[in-house]
Amino acid sequence: MSIGESGKPRAVVLLSGGLDSMLAAELLRRCGVDVVGLAFRSPFFGSAKAERAALRLGIPLRVEDITEPHLEIVKNPRFGYGKNLNPCIDCHSLMVGKALELMEELGGWFIATGEVLGERPKSQNRQALELVARHSGAGDLLLRPLSARLLPETRPEKEGWVRREDLLDISGRSRRRQMELAMEWGIEDYESPAGGCLLTDPGFSSRLRQLMDRVPGFDRYDAELVKMGRQFWVEETLIVLGRRHEENLKIREMALPSDLLLRERDRPGPTALLRRFPRGGVPSEKALEEAARLLGIYGKQKRPLSPEEIIPCDLGGEVEERAEPSSSG
Repeated sequence: MSIGESGKPRAVVLLSGGLDSMLAAELLRRCGVDVVGLAFRSPFFGSAKAERAALRLGIPLRVEDITEPHLEIVKNPRFGYGKNLNPCIDCHSLMVGKALELMEELGGWFIATGEVLGERPKSQNRQALELVARHSGAGDLLLRPLSARLLPETRPEKEGWVRREDLLDISGRSRRRQMELAMEWGIEDYESPAGGCLLTDPGFSSRLRQLMDRVPGFDRYDAELVKMGRQFWVEETLIVLGRRHEENLKIREMALPSDLLLRERDRPGPTALLRRFPRGGVPSEKALEEAARLLGIYGKQKRPLSPEEIIPCDLGGEVEERAEPSSSG
């Protein structure tokens, strides 16, 4: 382990940007521990909330992209899904394991999270917390400061890096104590606990499940596309329609060289992206007919169009050239 200029022990705190992780970081700081935040991003969640939280707390933050390993656990979670397609136990294990890998580089002595015993029935019960500690490889280097006094003693406590009596014994789904602490410690601006991960959203999970069923080897480009616009499947082709001008532009930016971009011939309206799987295939006549029909229904005329009434989009230099990924999904 390394000792910073302050001479204090250092914790790598997994910072989501929610209240619990902010309180965990602030509590450790009040216990005399130097704190560095660690946040993650993938197609299903970003780091913006964590970045704002780190600024509010005045702590350094490292952001890591975990897209590739995260996609693998979404496809095949060892410990199953939550209510939707959220593999929370596997996800927490992945994040803690990544923190363990980075601990020396970040000068950390141990890892901490904002998890609260019993706050989430599946992923934060006692057994799940033990699974994450064991499966991630962190073992007793993983401290949950908000519930530490209700859990087995960890190495940071045994070694005297933090005093167990200074840690908390919060449990259950009520957030009353956390909100009281936030007020006491002057943490006034924090994010809602909901909406952090798209995998917990029923609508998005339904879309992703359709993709998983049809394209088990989907990649990050497909996962990003499933977040966009109106979506329709015709045989092996996914049709995505923009709902507004900004979304049309975004869909064009996301297009791969093997995708087909279409629009109505004579007037402005939605952009349609057609992606045939395996990637590189040509959409069928049925898919083209459906794309034309949809472009008309959701266009200004509100009537189905024929394939003769649609044309390929002229990108006009608006879209940065992107190489086709080697994975064909």
